[in-house]
Amino acid sequence: MNTTTQTTGTTTLAIDGMTCGHCVQAVTKALSAVSGVKVRSVAVGSAVIETVDGWTTGKAVAALDEAGYPARAAADVSVTVAASPARSGGGCCGGAKNAMPGDAPGAKTTGGCCG
Repeated sequence: MNTTTQTTGTTTLAIDGMTCGHCVQAVTKALSAVSGVKVRSVAVGSAVIETVDGWTTGKAVAALDEAGYPARAAADVSVTVAASPARSGGGCCGGAKNAMPGDAPGAKTTGGCCG
């Protein structure tokens, strides 16, 4: 058995900023790039990962934040997914055309693949 990839715990992550299949691909890629993380599943708003320790889970969360998808470990993802305001219009995720009231003109919206 290869002990460098042995996992010890499963964690469900609640992930903000995901709205489409492209987001799922981007999150999967970001998580897969973290050493010690095994991606079990990714869906819009959540991911289930196996990690070797809590430090590695933290690295996975940091990688998602760097990719534009704020994440946190969640006991019940269904409660936390609806926290982000919905954006509409423009491209698959709304893109830069998807500004919220009060956003600076031309400002890049936060999070997600197109935002």
